[in-house]
Amino acid sequence: MPETKFASADSLRAAFSAAMSDMYRKEVPAYGTLIRLVEAVNAETLTADPELARRLEATDSLDRISAERHGAIRLGTADELKMMRRVFVVMGMYPVGYYDLSTAGVPVHSTAFRPVDDDHLKRNPFRVFTSLLRLELIADEELRAEAANILAARDIFTPGAHALVEKAERDGGLSPADGERFVEEVLETFRWHDKAVVDTAMYDRLHAAHRLIADIVSFRGPHINHLTPRTLDIDRVQDRMPGEGIAPKAVVEGPPTRRCPILLRQTSFKALEEPVAFVSSDGNWEKGSHTARFGEIEQRGVALTPKGRALYDALLTKARAKVRPAADGSNAGDYREALTEAFAEFPDDWNEIRRAGLGYFAYSLTEKGQRTEVKNGDIETAIEAGLIQFDPIVYEDFLPVSAAGIFQSNLGDGAAQEFVAGPNQRMFENDLGAAVLDEFAHYAAIEAASIRDCMRAPGSTMAAE
Repeated sequence: MPETKFASADSLRAAFSAAMSDMYRKEVPAYGTLIRLVEAVNAETLTADPELARRLEATDSLDRISAERHGAIRLGTADELKMMRRVFVVMGMYPVGYYDLSTAGVPVHSTAFRPVDDDHLKRNPFRVFTSLLRLELIADEELRAEAANILAARDIFTPGAHALVEKAERDGGLSPADGERFVEEVLETFRWHDKAVVDTAMYDRLHAAHRLIADIVSFRGPHINHLTPRTLDIDRVQDRMPGEGIAPKAVVEGPPTRRCPILLRQTSFKALEEPVAFVSSDGNWEKGSHTARFGEIEQRGVALTPKGRALYDALLTKARAKVRPAADGSNAGDYREALTEAFAEFPDDWNEIRRAGLGYFAYSLTEKGQRTEVKNGDIETAIEAGLIQFDPIVYEDFLPVSAAGIFQSNLGDGAAQEFVAGPNQRMFENDLGAAVLDEFAHYAAIEAASIRDCMRAPGSTMAAE
Protein backbone atom coordinates (compact mmCIF):
# COMPACT_ATOMS: atom_id res chain seq x y z
CA MET A 1 0.00 0.00 0.00
CA PRO A 2 1.63 3.30 -1.07
CA GLU A 3 2.53 5.91 1.51
CA THR A 4 0.23 8.92 1.40
CA LYS A 5 1.47 10.88 4.39
CA PHE A 6 4.12 13.43 3.53
CA ALA A 7 6.88 14.67 5.77
CA SER A 8 6.13 18.30 6.63
CA ALA A 9 8.32 21.06 5.21
CA ASP A 10 9.00 22.16 8.80
CA SER A 11 10.31 18.71 9.77
CA LEU A 12 12.52 18.55 6.67
CA ARG A 13 13.91 22.02 7.39
CA ALA A 14 14.61 21.10 11.02
CA ALA A 15 16.31 17.86 10.00
CA PHE A 16 18.41 19.62 7.37
CA SER A 17 19.41 22.40 9.77
CA ALA A 18 20.50 19.84 12.38
CA ALA A 19 22.41 17.78 9.81
CA MET A 20 24.13 20.88 8.50
CA SER A 21 25.12 21.93 12.01
CA ASP A 22 26.53 18.47 12.78
CA MET A 23 28.50 18.44 9.54
CA TYR A 24 29.91 21.91 10.05
CA ARG A 25 30.84 21.13 13.65
CA LYS A 26 32.98 18.24 12.35
CA GLU A 27 34.47 20.26 9.50
CA VAL A 28 35.14 23.40 11.58
CA PRO A 29 35.69 22.43 15.26
CA ALA A 30 35.74 26.11 16.34
CA TYR A 31 32.05 26.25 15.37
CA GLY A 32 31.29 23.70 18.09
CA THR A 33 33.15 25.83 20.61
CA LEU A 34 31.15 28.85 19.44
CA ILE A 35 27.84 27.00 19.92
CA ARG A 36 28.74 26.05 23.50
CA LEU A 37 29.76 29.64 24.26
CA VAL A 38 26.53 31.08 22.81
CA GLU A 39 24.39 28.59 24.76
CA ALA A 40 26.15 29.54 28.02
CA VAL A 41 25.75 33.28 27.40
CA ASN A 42 22.08 32.89 26.46
CA ALA A 43 21.37 30.96 29.67
CA GLU A 44 23.13 33.60 31.78
CA THR A 45 21.28 36.42 30.02
CA LEU A 46 17.86 34.84 30.63
CA THR A 47 18.69 34.21 34.29
CA ALA A 48 19.79 37.81 34.77
CA ASP A 49 16.80 39.30 32.90
CA PRO A 50 13.53 37.57 33.91
CA GLU A 51 11.50 40.17 32.02
CA LEU A 52 13.27 39.27 28.78
CA ALA A 53 12.63 35.58 29.47
CA ARG A 54 8.94 36.33 30.16
CA ARG A 55 8.58 38.35 26.96
CA LEU A 56 10.27 35.67 24.84
CA GLU A 57 8.11 32.96 26.39
CA ALA A 58 4.94 35.00 25.88
CA THR A 59 5.71 35.43 22.19
CA ASP A 60 6.71 31.75 21.71
CA SER A 61 10.26 32.85 20.85
CA LEU A 62 12.10 31.23 23.76
CA ASP A 63 12.17 27.67 22.43
CA ARG A 64 13.46 28.70 19.00
CA ILE A 65 16.49 30.66 20.25
CA SER A 66 18.74 27.65 20.89
CA ALA A 67 17.83 26.02 17.56
CA GLU A 68 18.19 29.20 15.53
CA ARG A 69 20.78 29.18 12.75
CA HIS A 70 21.45 30.86 9.51
CA GLY A 71 23.91 29.74 6.87
CA ALA A 72 25.40 31.28 3.76
CA ILE A 73 26.20 29.86 0.37
CA ARG A 74 27.61 31.36 -2.84
CA LEU A 75 26.47 30.12 -6.24
CA GLY A 76 27.97 30.58 -9.68
CA THR A 77 25.18 30.34 -12.25
CA ALA A 78 21.52 31.10 -12.78
CA ASP A 79 20.80 27.37 -13.18
CA GLU A 80 22.32 26.72 -9.75
CA LEU A 81 20.22 29.48 -8.23
CA LYS A 82 17.00 28.19 -9.83
CA MET A 83 17.64 24.67 -8.60
CA MET A 84 18.54 25.89 -5.13
CA ARG A 85 15.21 27.73 -4.99
CA ARG A 86 13.41 24.49 -5.84
CA VAL A 87 15.36 22.64 -3.13
CA PHE A 88 14.46 25.21 -0.49
CA VAL A 89 10.77 25.21 -1.45
CA VAL A 90 10.64 21.53 -0.42
CA MET A 91 11.81 22.70 3.03
CA GLY A 92 9.30 25.55 3.21
CA MET A 93 11.89 28.28 2.55
CA TYR A 94 11.22 31.18 0.19
CA PRO A 95 13.29 34.10 -1.15
CA VAL A 96 12.89 37.25 0.93
CA GLY A 97 14.59 40.53 0.07
CA TYR A 98 17.17 41.57 -2.51
CA TYR A 99 20.70 42.54 -1.48
CA ASP A 100 23.25 44.18 -3.76
CA LEU A 101 26.72 43.71 -2.30
CA SER A 102 28.63 45.05 -5.31
CA THR A 103 28.57 48.53 -3.78
CA ALA A 104 30.67 47.13 -0.91
CA GLY A 105 33.22 45.60 -3.26
CA VAL A 106 31.71 42.10 -3.24
CA PRO A 107 30.76 40.90 -6.78
CA VAL A 108 27.49 39.17 -5.85
CA HIS A 109 23.84 39.92 -5.30
CA SER A 110 21.73 37.88 -2.95
CA THR A 111 18.49 36.88 -1.29
CA ALA A 112 17.63 35.07 1.93
CA PHE A 113 15.69 31.81 1.78
CA ARG A 114 13.64 31.34 4.92
CA PRO A 115 10.24 30.32 6.27
CA VAL A 116 7.82 33.23 6.03
CA ASP A 117 4.81 32.59 8.27
CA ASP A 118 5.21 33.07 12.02
CA ASP A 119 4.09 29.52 12.86
CA HIS A 120 6.73 28.04 10.57
CA LEU A 121 9.43 30.37 11.92
CA LYS A 122 8.60 29.22 15.45
CA ARG A 123 8.91 25.57 14.45
CA ASN A 124 12.31 26.14 12.87
CA PRO A 125 13.69 29.53 11.74
CA PHE A 126 16.57 28.21 9.60
CA ARG A 127 17.67 30.67 6.91
CA VAL A 128 20.25 30.55 4.13
CA PHE A 129 21.70 33.78 2.76
CA THR A 130 22.23 32.83 -0.89
CA SER A 131 24.47 34.83 -3.20
CA LEU A 132 24.92 34.65 -6.97
CA LEU A 133 28.19 35.59 -8.63
CA ARG A 134 27.91 38.51 -11.04
CA LEU A 135 30.23 37.29 -13.75
CA GLU A 136 29.69 40.50 -15.71
CA LEU A 137 31.71 42.31 -13.05
CA ILE A 138 34.92 40.47 -13.98
CA ALA A 139 36.72 43.11 -16.04
CA ASP A 140 39.05 40.64 -17.82
CA GLU A 141 36.88 39.29 -20.67
CA GLU A 142 39.07 36.24 -21.21
CA LEU A 143 38.99 35.33 -17.52
CA ARG A 144 35.23 35.92 -17.44
CA ALA A 145 34.72 33.46 -20.30
CA GLU A 146 37.01 30.86 -18.70
CA ALA A 147 35.19 31.18 -15.37
CA ALA A 148 31.84 30.74 -17.13
CA ASN A 149 33.10 27.55 -18.83
CA ILE A 150 34.37 26.12 -15.53
CA LEU A 151 31.02 26.78 -13.85
CA ALA A 152 29.05 25.37 -16.79
CA ALA A 153 30.88 22.04 -16.50
CA ARG A 154 29.75 21.31 -12.95
CA ASP A 155 26.52 20.14 -11.34
CA ILE A 156 26.51 21.01 -7.65
CA PHE A 157 23.52 18.75 -6.91
CA THR A 158 23.58 14.96 -6.75
CA PRO A 159 21.39 12.91 -9.11
CA GLY A 160 19.44 11.85 -6.01
CA ALA A 161 18.75 15.48 -5.07
CA HIS A 162 17.46 16.23 -8.57
CA ALA A 163 15.21 13.15 -8.53
CA LEU A 164 13.76 13.84 -5.08
CA VAL A 165 13.03 17.51 -5.83
CA GLU A 166 11.22 16.46 -9.00
CA LYS A 167 9.30 13.83 -7.02
CA ALA A 168 8.28 16.39 -4.37
CA GLU A 169 7.08 18.77 -7.07
CA ARG A 170 5.20 16.04 -8.92
CA ASP A 171 3.56 14.41 -5.89
CA GLY A 172 3.13 17.47 -3.68
CA GLY A 173 5.59 16.27 -1.02
CA LEU A 174 7.94 13.51 0.13
CA SER A 175 7.31 10.50 2.32
CA PRO A 176 9.25 10.41 5.62
CA ALA A 177 11.68 7.88 4.10
CA ASP A 178 12.19 10.00 0.99
CA GLY A 179 12.53 13.03 3.25
CA GLU A 180 15.47 11.42 5.04
CA ARG A 181 17.15 10.66 1.71
CA PHE A 182 16.43 14.20 0.53
CA VAL A 183 18.31 15.67 3.53
CA GLU A 184 21.27 13.34 2.91
CA GLU A 185 21.44 14.14 -0.80
CA VAL A 186 21.09 17.92 -0.45
CA LEU A 187 23.67 18.01 2.33
CA GLU A 188 26.29 16.94 -0.22
CA THR A 189 25.91 20.28 -2.02
CA PHE A 190 26.97 22.11 1.15
CA ARG A 191 29.91 19.83 2.01
CA TRP A 192 33.52 21.03 1.97
CA HIS A 193 35.78 19.78 -0.86
CA ASP A 194 39.53 19.94 -0.38
CA LYS A 195 40.33 19.36 -4.06
CA ALA A 196 39.93 22.23 -6.50
CA VAL A 197 38.77 21.80 -10.11
CA VAL A 198 41.35 24.32 -11.36
CA ASP A 199 45.12 24.49 -11.39
CA THR A 200 47.13 26.89 -9.28
CA ALA A 201 47.61 29.37 -12.13
CA MET A 202 43.87 29.66 -12.77
CA TYR A 203 43.15 29.90 -9.04
CA ASP A 204 45.65 32.75 -8.73
CA ARG A 205 44.04 34.62 -11.64
CA LEU A 206 40.58 34.22 -10.15
CA HIS A 207 41.93 35.21 -6.74
CA ALA A 208 43.52 38.34 -8.17
CA ALA A 209 40.15 39.39 -9.61
CA HIS A 210 38.51 38.83 -6.21
CA ARG A 211 38.89 36.22 -3.47
CA LEU A 212 35.19 35.50 -3.58
CA ILE A 213 35.36 34.73 -7.30
CA ALA A 214 38.08 32.17 -6.60
CA ASP A 215 35.96 30.65 -3.84
CA ILE A 216 32.89 30.29 -6.07
CA VAL A 217 34.55 29.08 -9.27
CA SER A 218 37.40 26.86 -8.08
CA PHE A 219 35.48 23.95 -6.52
CA ARG A 220 32.93 21.36 -7.64
CA GLY A 221 30.51 22.47 -4.94
CA PRO A 222 29.70 25.77 -3.21
CA HIS A 223 30.31 24.53 0.38
CA ILE A 224 28.56 26.28 3.25
CA ASN A 225 30.90 29.10 4.27
CA HIS A 226 29.46 29.75 7.74
CA LEU A 227 26.69 28.88 10.16
CA THR A 228 25.39 31.43 12.63
CA PRO A 229 23.78 30.83 16.02
CA ARG A 230 21.64 33.56 17.61
CA THR A 231 22.77 35.09 20.89
CA LEU A 232 20.93 37.31 23.35
CA ASP A 233 24.12 39.23 24.24
CA ILE A 234 26.57 39.55 21.38
CA ASP A 235 28.95 41.82 23.29
CA ARG A 236 29.45 39.20 25.99
CA VAL A 237 30.13 36.53 23.35
CA GLN A 238 32.59 38.83 21.59
CA ASP A 239 34.44 39.49 24.86
CA ARG A 240 34.65 35.78 25.72
CA MET A 241 35.74 34.42 22.35
CA PRO A 242 39.49 34.96 22.92
CA GLY A 243 39.25 33.01 26.19
CA GLU A 244 37.89 30.07 24.17
CA GLY A 245 40.80 30.24 21.75
CA ILE A 246 38.78 32.01 19.05
CA ALA A 247 39.98 35.28 17.54
CA PRO A 248 36.94 37.54 16.87
CA LYS A 249 36.78 40.20 14.19
CA ALA A 250 37.67 43.68 15.36
CA VAL A 251 34.18 45.17 15.75
CA VAL A 252 30.59 44.01 15.92
CA GLU A 253 28.78 44.90 12.68
CA GLY A 254 25.51 46.83 12.78
CA PRO A 255 24.13 49.20 15.41
CA PRO A 256 25.77 49.76 18.82
CA THR A 257 24.77 48.14 22.11
CA ARG A 258 21.26 49.28 23.05
CA ARG A 259 18.54 48.54 25.61
CA CYS A 260 16.13 47.99 22.73
CA PRO A 261 17.96 46.06 19.98
CA ILE A 262 17.23 47.05 16.39
CA LEU A 263 17.71 45.10 13.18
CA LEU A 264 20.78 42.89 13.36
CA ARG A 265 24.22 42.81 14.95
CA GLN A 266 26.85 40.31 13.79
CA THR A 267 30.37 39.30 14.66
CA SER A 268 32.56 36.40 13.56
CA PHE A 269 35.88 34.68 13.90
CA LYS A 270 38.45 34.97 11.16
CA ALA A 271 38.20 32.76 8.10
CA LEU A 272 40.28 29.61 8.22
CA GLU A 273 43.27 29.02 5.94
CA GLU A 274 42.67 25.44 4.91
CA PRO A 275 44.80 22.99 2.89
CA VAL A 276 43.57 22.48 -0.67
CA ALA A 277 44.96 20.38 -3.52
CA PHE A 278 45.11 21.87 -7.01
CA VAL A 279 45.29 20.07 -10.36
CA SER A 280 48.86 20.10 -11.69
CA SER A 281 49.95 20.11 -15.31
CA ASP A 282 50.95 16.44 -15.15
CA GLY A 283 47.54 15.39 -13.82
CA ASN A 284 48.65 14.97 -10.24
CA TRP A 285 47.78 17.10 -7.22
CA GLU A 286 49.85 19.89 -5.73
CA LYS A 287 49.44 21.36 -2.27
CA GLY A 288 47.97 24.79 -1.69
CA SER A 289 45.57 26.61 0.58
CA HIS A 290 42.27 28.47 0.46
CA THR A 291 40.55 30.86 2.86
CA ALA A 292 36.76 30.88 2.90
CA ARG A 293 34.99 29.43 5.93
CA PHE A 294 34.40 31.18 9.23
CA GLY A 295 32.06 31.26 12.22
CA GLU A 296 29.53 33.99 12.86
CA ILE A 297 27.18 35.04 15.69
CA GLU A 298 24.14 37.29 15.46
CA GLN A 299 21.83 39.21 17.77
CA ARG A 300 18.43 40.13 16.37
CA GLY A 301 16.31 43.16 17.20
CA VAL A 302 13.11 44.78 16.03
CA ALA A 303 12.31 45.01 12.31
CA LEU A 304 12.47 48.64 11.19
CA THR A 305 10.00 50.46 8.95
CA PRO A 306 11.28 52.30 5.86
CA LYS A 307 11.44 55.43 8.05
CA GLY A 308 13.40 53.54 10.69
CA ARG A 309 15.74 52.00 8.12
CA ALA A 310 16.42 55.41 6.56
CA LEU A 311 17.38 56.77 9.99
CA TYR A 312 19.51 53.69 10.69
CA ASP A 313 21.35 54.05 7.35
CA ALA A 314 21.93 57.77 7.92
CA LEU A 315 23.34 57.23 11.41
CA LEU A 316 25.57 54.35 10.31
CA THR A 317 26.89 56.49 7.45
CA LYS A 318 27.50 59.33 9.90
CA ALA A 319 29.51 57.08 12.23
CA ARG A 320 31.57 55.56 9.40
CA ALA A 321 32.29 58.99 7.95
CA LYS A 322 33.87 59.91 11.26
CA VAL A 323 35.72 56.62 11.85
CA ARG A 324 35.96 53.82 9.32
CA PRO A 325 36.79 50.60 11.21
CA ALA A 326 40.15 49.11 10.29
CA ALA A 327 40.27 45.34 9.72
CA ASP A 328 43.19 45.01 12.15
CA GLY A 329 41.13 46.49 14.99
CA SER A 330 43.54 49.38 15.56
CA ASN A 331 40.70 51.92 15.81
CA ALA A 332 37.96 49.63 17.17
CA GLY A 333 37.47 51.73 20.30
CA ASP A 334 37.19 54.96 18.32
CA TYR A 335 34.66 53.36 15.98
CA ARG A 336 32.50 52.06 18.83
CA GLU A 337 32.51 55.54 20.34
CA ALA A 338 31.52 57.15 17.02
CA LEU A 339 28.76 54.58 16.54
CA THR A 340 27.33 55.12 20.02
CA GLU A 341 27.45 58.89 19.57
CA ALA A 342 25.69 58.77 16.19
CA PHE A 343 22.95 56.40 17.36
CA ALA A 344 22.05 58.60 20.30
CA GLU A 345 19.57 60.11 17.83
CA PHE A 346 17.71 56.79 17.52
CA PRO A 347 15.13 56.32 20.34
CA ASP A 348 16.05 53.54 22.78
CA ASP A 349 12.61 52.94 24.24
CA TRP A 350 10.09 50.51 22.72
CA ASN A 351 7.15 52.87 22.99
CA GLU A 352 9.11 55.79 21.54
CA ILE A 353 10.26 53.62 18.63
CA ARG A 354 6.68 52.52 18.06
CA ARG A 355 5.07 55.96 18.33
CA ALA A 356 7.69 57.45 16.00
CA GLY A 357 6.85 54.83 13.36
CA LEU A 358 10.41 53.51 13.29
CA GLY A 359 9.73 49.83 14.00
CA TYR A 360 7.11 47.13 13.49
CA PHE A 361 5.18 45.74 16.47
CA ALA A 362 2.68 42.96 17.10
CA TYR A 363 -0.37 43.95 19.15
CA SER A 364 -2.38 41.69 21.46
CA LEU A 365 -4.98 41.99 24.22
CA THR A 366 -3.71 42.04 27.79
CA GLU A 367 -5.38 39.91 30.46
CA LYS A 368 -7.37 43.01 31.37
CA GLY A 369 -8.30 43.51 27.72
CA GLN A 370 -9.51 39.93 27.48
CA ARG A 371 -11.75 40.44 30.53
CA THR A 372 -12.97 43.91 29.63
CA GLU A 373 -15.11 45.03 26.73
CA VAL A 374 -12.91 47.24 24.58
CA LYS A 375 -14.97 50.32 23.75
CA ASN A 376 -14.75 52.37 20.60
CA GLY A 377 -11.45 54.18 20.42
CA ASP A 378 -8.00 53.90 18.92
CA ILE A 379 -4.94 51.79 19.60
CA GLU A 380 -3.23 54.46 21.69
CA THR A 381 -6.24 54.87 23.98
CA ALA A 382 -6.46 51.09 24.47
CA ILE A 383 -2.74 50.86 25.25
CA GLU A 384 -2.96 53.67 27.80
CA ALA A 385 -5.92 51.90 29.41
CA GLY A 386 -3.89 48.70 29.72
CA LEU A 387 -6.16 46.79 27.34
CA ILE A 388 -3.67 46.23 24.53
CA GLN A 389 0.04 45.45 24.69
CA PHE A 390 2.70 45.43 21.98
CA ASP A 391 5.85 43.41 21.33
CA PRO A 392 8.62 44.15 18.81
CA ILE A 393 8.47 42.03 15.66
CA VAL A 394 11.84 40.30 15.34
CA TYR A 395 13.84 41.19 12.24
CA GLU A 396 14.20 37.89 10.39
CA ASP A 397 16.35 39.14 7.53
CA PHE A 398 19.80 40.59 6.82
CA LEU A 399 21.60 43.88 6.38
CA PRO A 400 23.55 44.47 3.18
CA VAL A 401 26.11 46.68 4.90
CA SER A 402 26.42 44.27 7.81
CA ALA A 403 26.75 41.23 5.57
CA ALA A 404 29.31 42.96 3.37
CA GLY A 405 31.26 44.00 6.45
CA ILE A 406 31.42 40.41 7.59
CA PHE A 407 32.58 39.32 4.13
CA GLN A 408 35.28 41.97 3.92
CA SER A 409 36.56 41.51 7.45
CA ASN A 410 37.14 37.85 6.71
CA LEU A 411 38.58 38.37 3.25
CA GLY A 412 41.15 40.92 4.38
CA ASP A 413 41.92 44.54 3.61
CA GLY A 414 43.01 43.83 0.05
CA ALA A 415 39.78 42.10 -0.92
CA ALA A 416 37.68 45.21 -1.56
CA GLN A 417 37.67 46.32 -5.18
CA GLU A 418 35.71 48.90 -7.10
CA PHE A 419 32.97 47.44 -9.29
CA VAL A 420 31.04 49.52 -11.78
CA ALA A 421 27.65 48.10 -10.91
CA GLY A 422 24.46 48.73 -9.06
CA PRO A 423 21.42 46.84 -7.89
CA ASN A 424 19.75 44.73 -10.56
CA GLN A 425 16.84 43.01 -8.87
CA ARG A 426 15.11 42.29 -12.16
CA MET A 427 18.10 40.33 -13.46
CA PHE A 428 18.43 38.48 -10.15
CA GLU A 429 14.75 37.51 -10.11
CA ASN A 430 14.99 36.34 -13.71
CA ASP A 431 17.94 34.11 -12.77
CA LEU A 432 16.07 32.94 -9.66
CA GLY A 433 12.94 32.11 -11.62
CA ALA A 434 10.71 33.88 -9.08
CA ALA A 435 10.11 37.24 -7.43
CA VAL A 436 11.53 37.90 -3.98
CA LEU A 437 9.21 38.90 -1.14
CA ASP A 438 9.41 42.56 -0.07
CA GLU A 439 10.33 42.38 3.61
CA PHE A 440 8.89 45.80 4.49
CA ALA A 441 5.46 44.87 3.10
CA HIS A 442 5.66 41.54 4.90
CA TYR A 443 6.38 43.05 8.34
CA ALA A 444 3.70 45.69 7.80
CA ALA A 445 1.18 42.94 7.02
CA ILE A 446 2.09 41.07 10.23
CA GLU A 447 1.56 44.25 12.26
CA ALA A 448 -1.75 45.02 10.52
CA ALA A 449 -3.00 41.47 11.09
CA SER A 450 -2.25 41.71 14.82
CA ILE A 451 -4.30 44.90 15.03
CA ARG A 452 -7.20 43.24 13.19
CA ASP A 453 -7.03 40.32 15.63
CA CYS A 454 -7.48 42.76 18.52
CA MET A 455 -10.46 44.30 16.77
CA ARG A 456 -12.09 40.93 16.21
CA ALA A 457 -11.66 39.72 19.78
CA PRO A 458 -14.94 38.91 21.58
CA GLY A 459 -16.44 42.07 23.05
CA SER A 460 -14.18 44.39 21.05
CA THR A 461 -15.80 47.34 19.30
CA MET A 462 -12.61 49.32 18.87
CA ALA A 463 -11.91 51.06 15.58
CA ALA A 464 -8.52 51.06 13.96
CA GLU A 465 -6.67 54.31 13.49
